[in-house]
Amino acid sequence: MGQIRRILVANRGEIALRIIRACHELDIVAVAVYAESEASAQHVQAADEAYRLPESTVLPYLNIDAIVGIAQQAHVDAVHPGYGFLAENASFARAVQAAGLIFIGPSPEAIEAMGDKIAARKVAIDAGISPVPGTTEPVSGADAAIAWAETHGYPVAVKASGGGGGRGFRVARTAEELPGAFAGSRGEAERYFANPEVYLERYLEHPRHVEIQVFADARGTVVALPERDCSIQRRHQKLVEESPSPAVDPALRERFREAATALTRAVDYLGAGTVEFLLDADGSFYFLEMNTRIQVEHTITEMVTGIDLVREQILVAEGHPLSFSAEDVQPQGWAFEARINAEDAGRDFAPVSGPVTAFRAPVGFGVRIDAALGAGDEVSPLFDSMIAKLVVWGRDRDEALARLRRTLKDFTIEGIPTTIPFHLNVVQHPVFVQGGATTTFLAEYPDVLPPPAEPVAGAGAQAESPARTSMVMEVNGRRFDVSIIGDVAAANGSRPKRKAGTRRERAATTVQAGADLVSPVQGTVVRVQVEPGQTVTAGDVVCVIEAMKMENEVTAHRDGVITGIGVQQGGSVRIGEVIASIGE
Repeated sequence: MGQIRRILVANRGEIALRIIRACHELDIVAVAVYAESEASAQHVQAADEAYRLPESTVLPYLNIDAIVGIAQQAHVDAVHPGYGFLAENASFARAVQAAGLIFIGPSPEAIEAMGDKIAARKVAIDAGISPVPGTTEPVSGADAAIAWAETHGYPVAVKASGGGGGRGFRVARTAEELPGAFAGSRGEAERYFANPEVYLERYLEHPRHVEIQVFADARGTVVALPERDCSIQRRHQKLVEESPSPAVDPALRERFREAATALTRAVDYLGAGTVEFLLDADGSFYFLEMNTRIQVEHTITEMVTGIDLVREQILVAEGHPLSFSAEDVQPQGWAFEARINAEDAGRDFAPVSGPVTAFRAPVGFGVRIDAALGAGDEVSPLFDSMIAKLVVWGRDRDEALARLRRTLKDFTIEGIPTTIPFHLNVVQHPVFVQGGATTTFLAEYPDVLPPPAEPVAGAGAQAESPARTSMVMEVNGRRFDVSIIGDVAAANGSRPKRKAGTRRERAATTVQAGADLVSPVQGTVVRVQVEPGQTVTAGDVVCVIEAMKMENEVTAHRDGVITGIGVQQGGSVRIGEVIASIGE
């Protein structure tokens, strides 16, 4: 490999900015790509050159042919995929290499070996690492899934073979839930990864999600860095991360590192990667998956090691040896990351798009903000809901946690709902403060969820919706958080208050007094699960809407018969638009 002088950044948002800054520190020309709607985006302004991606049937930032064509047109030496879907796409890596360019990441073969989660489980077993108990082949259908579960027990996780990051992941606790979980996982896997194959795992009830950052150079050196604890999650996607983990002592840390290093060597890896594990309360841990890319939460590893991991990616891609050894990367202090998303946590983290009217980030010692927007910028419904990462460091966990509390209070984003109120509740919860949170934290402590946000004038489609009132409905012994559009007092004669601590059994549903069920989010209808004349019960899923890369189940607000359907699969829907009418 030779010196890299020009890099195309095949991504957007804060990770694109992050890579561009690393390029400039290395005196490398950074070339950006952008969708038509993002011509004035911060990553475009920061780059030395920028090229518009053509409109196509696929999302612009996933258009492999267009991105490789621009890379050739711009005469770059290398392509950095960031941490989007293309970062773990072997076809993209091959296309980059076929164009005579350096792919800043592992080989296509390593991506394939770890990208197929079933194959990755086999690699882990061969390397002497125990995966979570599950199937060793794709599951052919719902009946086969039920048969496996009857032998191995519930709950069961249904997972996409070709992906990760919470996509194509469903949990079934009973045989009645398994067909729906199978169909949902398979459909999402097909949409995101072009691979409908799914497999099954036993769903561990109260584990921690612990992962190891690994780095390998072309000379055979592999180093495992300090662990990250990513147990605070919604929909199996991370919200808060910390490094090191409060549950890992030096002896356990060494066991994690040995396992991660063995797996990394088994696939002849190059560059940055992450090996993910589930840690049980008894100290046993299981291989979950390997992500063949830099991750969103790489920031906290940087904070406790002092190593610029993106810079290291570029240098390793040039053929340089790692600039650090295992002895250099013992954790120094403690770091937290809170993902600030454009989501209404009080409505089951429903994503929200619209203009940001104010953006004032916290500052001070040990504080880092990774963001790519500010006041006046627009949060698009086309892309991921994460708008900023708040990262803090302290000499120990207590100091870092105090800094996280302070900076969350200092962080102001106006115009759209964000997850800041949720994060403030989490970091003050005694279980989290004591370091005892597991992946079931939100299910066990729903009191950390704030009330639904009030509609904000001017915030995209929300501003066009009638006023909403939050309430809890109980049907056949089950409780549901809902929002009533219009005057609930006129409809019901009273205005009940939200009951704090009510566990959410399904995605929060926005309903209109009367027969019409309306959409709580703006997005694309990926599945309609009812048809005219069908009898439904309150809480039954009517349709699934994808908004900002998240699937949202919209459920029936009352018992009745479907008298009309206002949406269709593949079509778009806006907040407040009628999805279906349910007659008595």
